[in-house]
Amino acid sequence: MAAHLWQPLMMPGGFAEVWHQDLHSLTELVHLRSRLRAELTGSAAVVDPTREHWSERMVLVVDELASNALRHGAPPASATLSRSGNEWMIAVSDSAGDTPPRPAEGRDPGLGGFGLYLVADLAQRHGWCAAGERKVLWALLTADDPAS
Repeated sequence: MAAHLWQPLMMPGGFAEVWHQDLHSLTELVHLRSRLRAELTGSAAVVDPTREHWSERMVLVVDELASNALRHGAPPASATLSRSGNEWMIAVSDSAGDTPPRPAEGRDPGLGGFGLYLVADLAQRHGWCAAGERKVLWALLTADDPAS
């Protein structure tokens, strides 16, 4: 069973919020990805793929979590980027606080729906928690370059 992959865990402490963005539709994900790239690398577009591979992993994690919140959660959704040293945390919430994340099981891989597996694989740590009536999925990634 894949439920063990996303355990209920409180978000780690010690992170300072960098920004927060409310999300109302899938069309806003383009801006979210650009904003995240700009924060992590200084450019809204990929400039140096060999140096920016960790930040592109973060962009993929954010995209998966945010699109899941908009497609399967309850509106409104939001994304919050936080930082502690060279660790970055993305927290994506929706209003379905009583519905835990459910990784796809028994599905043909060609049908998609494996974003939660991907996030779990790309993040150093991940989890979810209920915060009032909201569900928050979070993931941590470490920058390859501490100066980033």
